[in-house]
Amino acid sequence: MTTSKPNPTAVGDASGAGELRGLTGLRIVAAAWVVLFHFHFTSVPGVAEVVGVLGPLITSGALGVDLFFVLSGFVIAHTYLDRLGPRLRAADTARFVWARACRIWPAYALVFNLFGIWLVARLVFGSDGDIAFQAVQPEVNLGEWLAQMFMVQLWDQPFFDGASWVGATWSISAEWLAYLLFPVAALVFFRLRRLPAAVLMLGALVLMAPMTWAYLSTGNPYFPWSWLVRILCGFGAGVLTHLAVRRLRGGSAVNRYASAVAAVVPVLIVLGLLIGDEFGEGRGGAVIALFPLLVGALALADRGPAVVLSSNWAVYGGRVSYALYLVHIPMFEVYWLAQAYVPALVVDTLTANLIAALVVVAPLPVAAALYRFVEEPARRQLVRVARPVPDRTTPVALPEAPIAAQVPAARPAAEDVPVAVPTQALDPVERIKARRAAARHAATPHRQATLAAALVKAQRRRPAHRAQLADEFDRAAFIRARYLQAGN
Repeated sequence: MTTSKPNPTAVGDASGAGELRGLTGLRIVAAAWVVLFHFHFTSVPGVAEVVGVLGPLITSGALGVDLFFVLSGFVIAHTYLDRLGPRLRAADTARFVWARACRIWPAYALVFNLFGIWLVARLVFGSDGDIAFQAVQPEVNLGEWLAQMFMVQLWDQPFFDGASWVGATWSISAEWLAYLLFPVAALVFFRLRRLPAAVLMLGALVLMAPMTWAYLSTGNPYFPWSWLVRILCGFGAGVLTHLAVRRLRGGSAVNRYASAVAAVVPVLIVLGLLIGDEFGEGRGGAVIALFPLLVGALALADRGPAVVLSSNWAVYGGRVSYALYLVHIPMFEVYWLAQAYVPALVVDTLTANLIAALVVVAPLPVAAALYRFVEEPARRQLVRVARPVPDRTTPVALPEAPIAAQVPAARPAAEDVPVAVPTQALDPVERIKARRAAARHAATPHRQATLAAALVKAQRRRPAHRAQLADEFDRAAFIRARYLQAGN
Protein backbone atom coordinates (compact mmCIF):
# COMPACT_ATOMS: atom_id res chain seq x y z
CA MET A 1 0.00 0.00 0.00
CA THR A 2 1.29 3.43 -0.85
CA THR A 3 0.01 5.94 1.64
CA SER A 4 2.18 8.40 3.51
CA LYS A 5 0.55 7.41 6.79
CA PRO A 6 -0.94 3.91 6.47
CA ASN A 7 -4.40 3.49 7.86
CA PRO A 8 -3.92 0.97 10.68
CA THR A 9 -6.05 -2.13 10.85
CA ALA A 10 -6.78 -3.60 14.23
CA VAL A 11 -5.00 -6.79 15.23
CA GLY A 12 -7.04 -9.73 14.01
CA ASP A 13 -8.96 -7.70 11.42
CA ALA A 14 -7.95 -8.50 7.86
CA SER A 15 -11.21 -7.44 6.24
CA GLY A 16 -10.33 -3.80 5.59
CA ALA A 17 -7.84 -2.25 3.21
CA GLY A 18 -5.71 -0.64 5.93
CA GLU A 19 -2.27 -1.60 7.12
CA LEU A 20 -2.05 -5.06 8.68
CA ARG A 21 0.31 -4.22 11.52
CA GLY A 22 1.24 -7.81 12.32
CA LEU A 23 2.40 -8.38 8.75
CA THR A 24 4.27 -5.06 8.70
CA GLY A 25 6.09 -6.20 11.83
CA LEU A 26 6.90 -9.53 10.19
CA ARG A 27 8.83 -7.64 7.50
CA ILE A 28 11.59 -6.64 9.92
CA VAL A 29 11.96 -10.29 10.96
CA ALA A 30 12.42 -11.31 7.32
CA ALA A 31 14.85 -8.44 6.67
CA ALA A 32 16.92 -9.18 9.78
CA TRP A 33 17.07 -12.84 8.75
CA VAL A 34 18.52 -11.88 5.36
CA VAL A 35 21.00 -9.43 6.95
CA LEU A 36 22.31 -12.10 9.34
CA PHE A 37 22.58 -14.58 6.48
CA HIS A 38 24.77 -12.24 4.45
CA PHE A 39 26.88 -11.26 7.45
CA HIS A 40 27.66 -14.85 8.36
CA PHE A 41 30.19 -14.90 5.50
CA THR A 42 32.32 -12.39 7.46
CA SER A 43 35.78 -13.66 8.39
CA VAL A 44 35.75 -13.03 12.13
CA PRO A 45 36.14 -15.87 14.67
CA GLY A 46 33.28 -14.57 16.78
CA VAL A 47 30.90 -14.72 13.82
CA ALA A 48 31.97 -18.29 13.10
CA GLU A 49 31.25 -19.25 16.70
CA VAL A 50 27.75 -17.79 16.58
CA VAL A 51 27.03 -19.59 13.32
CA GLY A 52 28.34 -22.80 14.87
CA VAL A 53 25.75 -22.51 17.65
CA LEU A 54 22.74 -21.35 15.63
CA GLY A 55 23.62 -23.28 12.48
CA PRO A 56 20.79 -23.38 9.90
CA LEU A 57 18.86 -20.68 11.73
CA ILE A 58 21.47 -18.31 10.26
CA THR A 59 22.72 -20.14 7.18
CA SER A 60 19.15 -20.56 5.86
CA GLY A 61 18.50 -16.83 6.08
CA ALA A 62 18.10 -16.59 2.31
CA LEU A 63 14.59 -17.90 2.98
CA GLY A 64 13.79 -14.43 4.26
CA VAL A 65 13.56 -13.33 0.61
CA ASP A 66 10.90 -15.96 -0.05
CA LEU A 67 9.02 -14.80 3.03
CA PHE A 68 9.13 -11.29 1.56
CA PHE A 69 7.65 -12.59 -1.70
CA VAL A 70 4.70 -14.23 0.09
CA LEU A 71 4.15 -11.13 2.21
CA SER A 72 4.25 -8.92 -0.87
CA GLY A 73 1.63 -10.99 -2.70
CA PHE A 74 -0.66 -10.91 0.31
CA VAL A 75 -0.37 -7.14 0.90
CA ILE A 76 -0.69 -6.21 -2.79
CA ALA A 77 -3.84 -8.33 -3.07
CA HIS A 78 -5.17 -6.86 0.18
CA THR A 79 -4.74 -3.36 -1.20
CA TYR A 80 -5.37 -3.61 -4.93
CA LEU A 81 -7.19 -6.83 -5.89
CA ASP A 82 -10.73 -5.46 -5.59
CA ARG A 83 -9.76 -2.46 -7.68
CA LEU A 84 -7.86 -4.27 -10.44
CA GLY A 85 -9.61 -7.62 -10.46
CA PRO A 86 -13.05 -6.93 -12.01
CA ARG A 87 -11.65 -5.86 -15.38
CA LEU A 88 -8.47 -4.56 -16.97
CA ARG A 89 -8.55 -0.76 -17.11
CA ALA A 90 -5.65 1.26 -18.42
CA ALA A 91 -6.10 4.09 -15.91
CA ASP A 92 -6.21 1.81 -12.84
CA THR A 93 -3.27 -0.21 -14.13
CA ALA A 94 -1.21 2.92 -14.73
CA ARG A 95 -2.00 4.24 -11.23
CA PHE A 96 -1.02 0.92 -9.66
CA VAL A 97 2.28 0.66 -11.56
CA TRP A 98 3.12 4.29 -10.79
CA ALA A 99 2.33 3.81 -7.10
CA ARG A 100 4.62 0.79 -6.90
CA ALA A 101 7.40 2.61 -8.75
CA CYS A 102 7.06 5.54 -6.35
CA ARG A 103 7.38 3.09 -3.48
CA ILE A 104 10.51 1.17 -4.49
CA TRP A 105 12.46 3.25 -7.01
CA PRO A 106 13.69 6.45 -5.26
CA ALA A 107 15.63 4.77 -2.44
CA TYR A 108 16.77 2.03 -4.80
CA ALA A 109 18.10 4.53 -7.36
CA LEU A 110 20.04 6.45 -4.72
CA VAL A 111 21.69 3.40 -3.15
CA PHE A 112 22.38 1.77 -6.51
CA ASN A 113 24.09 4.85 -7.95
CA LEU A 114 26.15 5.56 -4.85
CA PHE A 115 27.35 1.98 -4.77
CA GLY A 116 27.97 2.18 -8.52
CA ILE A 117 30.48 4.97 -7.82
CA TRP A 118 32.16 2.64 -5.32
CA LEU A 119 32.37 -0.15 -7.93
CA VAL A 120 33.82 2.19 -10.56
CA ALA A 121 36.43 3.35 -8.05
CA ARG A 122 37.40 -0.24 -7.32
CA LEU A 123 37.51 -0.97 -11.03
CA VAL A 124 39.83 1.98 -11.70
CA PHE A 125 42.04 1.85 -8.63
CA GLY A 126 41.81 -1.82 -7.64
CA SER A 127 44.74 -4.18 -7.97
CA ASP A 128 42.72 -7.20 -9.14
CA GLY A 129 39.63 -7.87 -11.23
CA ASP A 130 37.30 -8.29 -8.29
CA ILE A 131 35.13 -5.24 -7.67
CA ALA A 132 32.42 -6.82 -5.50
CA PHE A 133 32.13 -9.68 -3.03
CA GLN A 134 30.07 -11.81 -5.40
CA ALA A 135 30.79 -15.22 -6.87
CA VAL A 136 30.22 -13.79 -10.36
CA GLN A 137 31.50 -10.27 -10.86
CA PRO A 138 28.95 -7.75 -12.14
CA GLU A 139 29.55 -5.94 -15.43
CA VAL A 140 30.03 -2.19 -15.18
CA ASN A 141 29.02 -0.42 -18.37
CA LEU A 142 26.37 1.98 -19.65
CA GLY A 143 24.01 -0.78 -20.79
CA GLU A 144 24.05 -2.45 -17.38
CA TRP A 145 23.55 0.90 -15.68
CA LEU A 146 20.43 1.56 -17.76
CA ALA A 147 19.04 -1.94 -17.14
CA GLN A 148 19.52 -1.60 -13.41
CA MET A 149 18.13 1.92 -13.30
CA PHE A 150 14.91 0.51 -14.78
CA MET A 151 15.14 -2.55 -12.46
CA VAL A 152 15.04 -5.04 -15.35
CA GLN A 153 18.58 -6.39 -15.03
CA LEU A 154 17.46 -9.87 -14.02
CA TRP A 155 14.75 -10.53 -16.58
CA ASP A 156 16.98 -12.14 -19.24
CA GLN A 157 19.29 -13.92 -16.81
CA PRO A 158 18.77 -17.58 -15.78
CA PHE A 159 20.84 -17.00 -12.62
CA PHE A 160 20.97 -13.96 -10.36
CA ASP A 161 24.70 -14.22 -9.61
CA GLY A 162 26.39 -11.06 -10.84
CA ALA A 163 23.17 -9.70 -12.32
CA SER A 164 22.98 -6.73 -9.93
CA TRP A 165 25.63 -4.27 -8.82
CA VAL A 166 24.14 -4.35 -5.33
CA GLY A 167 23.95 -8.12 -4.99
CA ALA A 168 20.73 -8.36 -2.99
CA THR A 169 18.74 -6.16 -5.38
CA TRP A 170 18.15 -9.07 -7.76
CA SER A 171 15.00 -9.67 -5.72
CA ILE A 172 13.83 -6.09 -6.36
CA SER A 173 14.10 -6.70 -10.10
CA ALA A 174 12.05 -9.88 -9.61
CA GLU A 175 9.50 -8.05 -7.48
CA TRP A 176 9.15 -5.32 -10.12
CA LEU A 177 8.31 -8.02 -12.68
CA ALA A 178 5.60 -9.38 -10.36
CA TYR A 179 4.11 -5.89 -10.01
CA LEU A 180 3.90 -5.44 -13.77
CA LEU A 181 2.23 -8.84 -14.18
CA PHE A 182 -0.21 -8.38 -11.32
CA PRO A 183 -2.91 -6.31 -13.13
CA VAL A 184 -3.37 -9.19 -15.60
CA ALA A 185 -3.04 -11.92 -12.98
CA ALA A 186 -5.60 -10.09 -10.81
CA LEU A 187 -8.27 -10.88 -13.41
CA VAL A 188 -7.78 -14.58 -12.66
CA PHE A 189 -7.29 -14.33 -8.91
CA PHE A 190 -10.35 -12.11 -8.48
CA ARG A 191 -12.55 -14.79 -10.05
CA LEU A 192 -11.30 -17.36 -7.53
CA ARG A 193 -12.43 -15.30 -4.56
CA ARG A 194 -15.60 -17.31 -3.89
CA LEU A 195 -13.83 -20.65 -3.61
CA PRO A 196 -13.80 -22.21 -0.13
CA ALA A 197 -11.00 -21.02 2.14
CA ALA A 198 -9.59 -24.55 2.40
CA VAL A 199 -9.31 -24.83 -1.39
CA LEU A 200 -7.61 -21.44 -1.67
CA MET A 201 -5.16 -22.29 1.10
CA LEU A 202 -4.41 -25.61 -0.54
CA GLY A 203 -3.69 -23.75 -3.76
CA ALA A 204 -1.22 -21.54 -1.90
CA LEU A 205 0.59 -24.60 -0.55
CA VAL A 206 0.65 -26.17 -4.03
CA LEU A 207 2.34 -23.06 -5.39
CA MET A 208 5.06 -23.44 -2.76
CA ALA A 209 5.61 -27.09 -3.76
CA PRO A 210 8.29 -26.56 -6.48
CA MET A 211 10.69 -24.80 -4.12
CA THR A 212 9.80 -27.15 -1.27
CA TRP A 213 10.70 -30.13 -3.45
CA ALA A 214 13.96 -28.47 -4.52
CA TYR A 215 15.01 -28.20 -0.88
CA LEU A 216 13.89 -31.72 -0.03
CA SER A 217 15.53 -33.38 -3.02
CA THR A 218 18.84 -31.55 -3.28
CA GLY A 219 19.01 -29.04 -0.45
CA ASN A 220 19.96 -26.47 -3.08
CA PRO A 221 17.12 -24.48 -4.67
CA TYR A 222 19.48 -22.88 -7.15
CA PHE A 223 18.75 -23.95 -10.71
CA PRO A 224 18.23 -22.12 -14.02
CA TRP A 225 15.40 -19.60 -13.66
CA SER A 226 14.87 -20.57 -10.04
CA TRP A 227 14.50 -16.86 -9.23
CA LEU A 228 11.46 -16.73 -11.54
CA VAL A 229 9.90 -19.74 -9.82
CA ARG A 230 10.52 -18.18 -6.43
CA ILE A 231 8.88 -14.85 -7.21
CA LEU A 232 5.90 -16.14 -9.20
CA CYS A 233 5.09 -18.99 -6.82
CA GLY A 234 5.73 -17.02 -3.64
CA PHE A 235 3.83 -13.94 -4.80
CA GLY A 236 0.94 -16.05 -6.12
CA ALA A 237 0.79 -18.03 -2.88
CA GLY A 238 0.51 -14.74 -0.99
CA VAL A 239 -2.44 -13.66 -3.15
CA LEU A 240 -4.25 -16.96 -2.61
CA THR A 241 -3.58 -16.72 1.12
CA HIS A 242 -5.21 -13.31 1.13
CA LEU A 243 -8.29 -14.72 -0.62
CA ALA A 244 -8.50 -17.55 1.92
CA VAL A 245 -8.24 -15.10 4.82
CA ARG A 246 -11.00 -12.98 3.32
CA ARG A 247 -13.27 -16.00 3.15
CA LEU A 248 -12.79 -16.63 6.87
CA ARG A 249 -13.69 -12.98 7.67
CA GLY A 250 -12.39 -13.11 11.23
CA GLY A 251 -14.46 -13.50 14.40
CA SER A 252 -13.55 -14.49 17.95
CA ALA A 253 -13.24 -18.21 17.20
CA VAL A 254 -11.28 -17.66 13.98
CA ASN A 255 -8.98 -15.14 15.69
CA ARG A 256 -8.36 -17.55 18.54
CA TYR A 257 -7.43 -20.44 16.24
CA ALA A 258 -5.34 -18.16 14.03
CA SER A 259 -3.43 -16.94 17.09
CA ALA A 260 -2.64 -20.52 18.03
CA VAL A 261 -1.44 -21.29 14.51
CA ALA A 262 0.65 -18.11 14.45
CA ALA A 263 2.35 -19.26 17.67
CA VAL A 264 2.94 -22.85 16.52
CA VAL A 265 4.18 -22.26 12.96
CA PRO A 266 7.36 -20.33 13.95
CA VAL A 267 8.25 -23.20 16.29
CA LEU A 268 7.72 -25.66 13.44
CA ILE A 269 9.92 -23.54 11.17
CA VAL A 270 12.75 -23.52 13.72
CA LEU A 271 12.44 -27.26 14.36
CA GLY A 272 12.23 -27.97 10.63
CA LEU A 273 15.43 -26.04 9.96
CA LEU A 274 17.29 -27.82 12.77
CA ILE A 275 15.99 -31.33 12.10
CA GLY A 276 16.09 -31.02 8.32
CA ASP A 277 19.78 -30.21 8.44
CA GLU A 278 20.38 -33.58 10.09
CA PHE A 279 19.17 -35.30 6.91
CA GLY A 280 21.39 -33.25 4.64
CA GLU A 281 22.67 -29.73 4.23
CA GLY A 282 19.93 -27.36 3.19
CA ARG A 283 17.09 -29.90 3.53
CA GLY A 284 15.50 -27.82 6.27
CA GLY A 285 14.66 -25.18 3.69
CA ALA A 286 11.52 -27.19 2.98
CA VAL A 287 9.93 -25.13 5.76
CA ILE A 288 9.28 -22.62 2.99
CA ALA A 289 5.96 -24.46 2.56
CA LEU A 290 4.80 -23.01 5.91
CA PHE A 291 5.23 -19.36 4.92
CA PRO A 292 1.69 -18.88 3.50
CA LEU A 293 0.24 -20.45 6.64
CA LEU A 294 2.30 -18.12 8.83
CA VAL A 295 1.28 -15.01 6.89
CA GLY A 296 -2.40 -15.95 6.83
CA ALA A 297 -2.47 -16.79 10.54
CA LEU A 298 -0.79 -13.51 11.52
CA ALA A 299 -3.30 -11.58 9.41
CA LEU A 300 -6.15 -13.01 11.53
CA ALA A 301 -4.46 -13.46 14.92
CA ASP A 302 -5.27 -11.09 17.77
CA ARG A 303 -2.92 -12.36 20.47
CA GLY A 304 0.46 -13.99 20.93
CA PRO A 305 3.07 -13.23 18.22
CA ALA A 306 0.60 -10.98 16.37
CA VAL A 307 0.51 -8.58 19.33
CA VAL A 308 4.31 -8.45 19.50
CA LEU A 309 4.64 -7.87 15.76
CA SER A 310 1.94 -5.18 15.93
CA SER A 311 3.82 -3.16 18.55
CA ASN A 312 5.12 0.24 17.55
CA TRP A 313 8.78 -0.75 17.41
CA ALA A 314 8.09 -3.79 15.20
CA VAL A 315 5.82 -1.85 12.85
CA TYR A 316 8.42 0.90 12.50
CA GLY A 317 11.05 -1.75 11.83
CA GLY A 318 8.81 -3.19 9.15
CA ARG A 319 8.45 0.18 7.49
CA VAL A 320 12.22 0.68 7.31
CA SER A 321 12.86 -2.94 6.31
CA TYR A 322 13.04 -2.11 2.60
CA ALA A 323 15.69 0.54 3.24
CA LEU A 324 17.54 -1.94 5.47
CA TYR A 325 17.49 -4.50 2.68
CA LEU A 326 18.99 -1.92 0.31
CA VAL A 327 21.83 -0.56 2.45
CA HIS A 328 23.17 -3.60 4.28
CA ILE A 329 25.16 -5.11 1.40
CA PRO A 330 26.94 -1.86 0.41
CA MET A 331 27.90 -1.30 4.06
CA PHE A 332 29.10 -4.87 4.47
CA GLU A 333 31.15 -4.60 1.25
CA VAL A 334 33.03 -1.59 2.60
CA TYR A 335 33.74 -3.50 5.82
CA TRP A 336 34.83 -6.64 3.98
CA LEU A 337 37.22 -4.65 1.83
CA ALA A 338 38.65 -3.01 4.96
CA GLN A 339 39.28 -6.48 6.38
CA ALA A 340 41.40 -7.29 3.34
CA TYR A 341 43.75 -4.40 4.15
CA VAL A 342 43.55 -4.26 7.96
CA PRO A 343 44.53 -7.61 9.52
CA ALA A 344 43.45 -6.43 12.98
CA LEU A 345 39.82 -6.68 11.83
CA VAL A 346 39.97 -10.44 11.29
CA VAL A 347 41.96 -11.68 14.31
CA ASP A 348 40.29 -13.23 17.33
CA THR A 349 40.35 -10.20 19.61
CA LEU A 350 37.67 -8.41 21.60
CA THR A 351 38.12 -5.29 19.47
CA ALA A 352 37.66 -7.17 16.18
CA ASN A 353 34.53 -8.93 17.48
CA LEU A 354 33.05 -5.70 18.84
CA ILE A 355 33.63 -3.97 15.51
CA ALA A 356 31.91 -6.89 13.75
CA ALA A 357 28.95 -6.56 16.14
CA LEU A 358 28.71 -2.84 15.40
CA VAL A 359 28.87 -3.42 11.66
CA VAL A 360 26.00 -5.90 11.71
CA VAL A 361 23.68 -3.42 13.46
CA ALA A 362 24.97 -0.26 11.76
CA PRO A 363 22.69 -0.64 8.69
CA LEU A 364 19.61 -0.12 10.89
CA PRO A 365 20.13 3.61 11.71
CA VAL A 366 21.29 4.22 8.14
CA ALA A 367 18.11 2.56 6.90
CA ALA A 368 16.01 4.69 9.24
CA ALA A 369 17.64 7.84 7.82
CA LEU A 370 17.10 6.64 4.25
CA TYR A 371 13.44 5.95 5.00
CA ARG A 372 12.93 9.28 6.78
CA PHE A 373 14.74 11.61 4.39
CA VAL A 374 14.57 9.86 0.99
CA GLU A 375 12.11 7.00 0.66
CA GLU A 376 8.99 8.57 2.17
CA PRO A 377 9.47 12.21 1.02
CA ALA A 378 10.30 11.12 -2.53
CA ARG A 379 7.34 8.74 -2.65
CA ARG A 380 4.93 11.43 -1.50
CA GLN A 381 6.23 13.92 -4.05
CA LEU A 382 6.06 11.43 -6.93
CA VAL A 383 2.56 10.26 -6.00
CA ARG A 384 1.34 13.87 -6.22
CA VAL A 385 2.42 13.97 -9.86
CA ALA A 386 -0.36 11.56 -10.82
CA ARG A 387 -2.95 12.86 -8.36
CA PRO A 388 -5.72 14.84 -10.15
CA VAL A 389 -6.36 18.40 -8.95
CA PRO A 390 -10.04 18.87 -8.00
CA ASP A 391 -12.07 21.50 -9.84
CA ARG A 392 -13.31 23.91 -7.15
CA THR A 393 -16.02 25.36 -9.42
CA THR A 394 -17.82 22.06 -9.95
CA PRO A 395 -20.63 21.36 -7.47
CA VAL A 396 -20.87 17.90 -5.87
CA ALA A 397 -24.29 16.41 -6.56
CA LEU A 398 -25.95 13.91 -4.25
CA PRO A 399 -26.89 10.75 -6.18
CA GLU A 400 -30.57 9.89 -6.32
CA ALA A 401 -31.37 6.36 -5.17
CA PRO A 402 -34.42 4.25 -6.05
CA ILE A 403 -35.76 4.32 -2.47
CA ALA A 404 -35.64 8.09 -2.23
CA ALA A 405 -37.41 8.41 -5.57
CA GLN A 406 -40.43 6.60 -4.12
CA VAL A 407 -40.68 8.83 -1.05
CA PRO A 408 -42.69 12.05 -1.54
CA ALA A 409 -40.72 14.97 -0.18
CA ALA A 410 -41.18 18.70 -0.42
CA ARG A 411 -38.80 20.18 -2.94
CA PRO A 412 -36.98 23.36 -1.94
CA ALA A 413 -38.00 26.61 -3.48
CA ALA A 414 -36.17 27.81 -6.53
CA GLU A 415 -34.18 30.33 -4.50
CA ASP A 416 -32.98 27.54 -2.19
CA VAL A 417 -31.43 25.46 -4.97
CA PRO A 418 -27.60 25.78 -4.83
CA VAL A 419 -26.02 27.24 -7.94
CA ALA A 420 -22.40 26.61 -8.93
CA VAL A 421 -20.66 29.97 -8.87
CA PRO A 422 -16.91 30.20 -9.52
CA THR A 423 -15.31 31.40 -6.29
CA GLN A 424 -12.99 33.63 -8.28
CA ALA A 425 -16.00 35.83 -9.25
CA LEU A 426 -16.86 36.70 -5.64
CA ASP A 427 -15.34 39.28 -3.36
CA PRO A 428 -13.31 37.93 -0.39
CA VAL A 429 -16.21 38.05 2.10
CA GLU A 430 -18.64 36.33 -0.26
CA ARG A 431 -15.94 33.78 -1.19
CA ILE A 432 -15.53 32.76 2.45
CA LYS A 433 -19.31 32.44 2.86
CA ALA A 434 -19.55 30.31 -0.27
CA ARG A 435 -16.79 27.96 0.89
CA ARG A 436 -18.36 27.54 4.32
CA ALA A 437 -21.77 26.82 2.78
CA ALA A 438 -20.28 24.26 0.36
CA ALA A 439 -18.39 22.49 3.14
CA ARG A 440 -21.23 22.50 5.71
CA HIS A 441 -21.98 18.82 5.27
CA ALA A 442 -18.70 17.68 3.70
CA ALA A 443 -16.58 14.93 5.22
CA THR A 444 -12.83 15.42 5.63
CA PRO A 445 -10.06 13.17 7.00
CA HIS A 446 -10.52 14.98 10.37
CA ARG A 447 -14.32 15.28 10.36
CA GLN A 448 -17.09 12.72 10.29
CA ALA A 449 -19.58 12.72 7.43
CA THR A 450 -22.82 14.44 8.44
CA LEU A 451 -26.36 14.44 7.15
CA ALA A 452 -25.50 14.41 3.46
CA ALA A 453 -23.48 11.22 3.80
CA ALA A 454 -26.11 9.67 6.05
CA LEU A 455 -28.77 10.43 3.43
CA VAL A 456 -26.77 8.80 0.66
CA LYS A 457 -26.14 5.75 2.84
CA ALA A 458 -29.79 5.41 3.74
CA GLN A 459 -30.88 5.80 0.12
CA ARG A 460 -28.49 3.09 -1.05
CA ARG A 461 -29.52 0.59 1.61
CA ARG A 462 -31.55 -2.35 0.32
CA PRO A 463 -33.95 -3.98 2.78
CA ALA A 464 -33.42 -7.69 3.27
CA HIS A 465 -37.17 -8.42 3.70
CA ARG A 466 -40.40 -6.85 2.48
CA ALA A 467 -41.38 -6.14 6.08
CA GLN A 468 -38.48 -3.71 6.35
CA LEU A 469 -39.44 -1.71 3.26
CA ALA A 470 -41.78 0.75 5.00
CA ASP A 471 -39.26 1.35 7.78
CA GLU A 472 -36.57 2.15 5.24
CA PHE A 473 -38.88 4.57 3.42
CA ASP A 474 -39.61 6.38 6.69
CA ARG A 475 -35.92 6.50 7.60
CA ALA A 476 -34.95 8.00 4.24
CA ALA A 477 -37.70 10.61 4.45
CA PHE A 478 -36.69 11.56 8.01
CA ILE A 479 -33.02 12.03 7.08
CA ARG A 480 -33.94 14.00 3.97
CA ALA A 481 -36.10 16.33 6.07
CA ARG A 482 -33.24 16.89 8.56
CA TYR A 483 -30.83 17.54 5.70
CA LEU A 484 -33.09 20.19 4.12
CA GLN A 485 -33.71 21.81 7.49
CA ALA A 486 -29.96 21.95 8.25
CA GLY A 487 -29.28 23.39 4.79
CA ASN A 488 -31.55 26.33 5.60
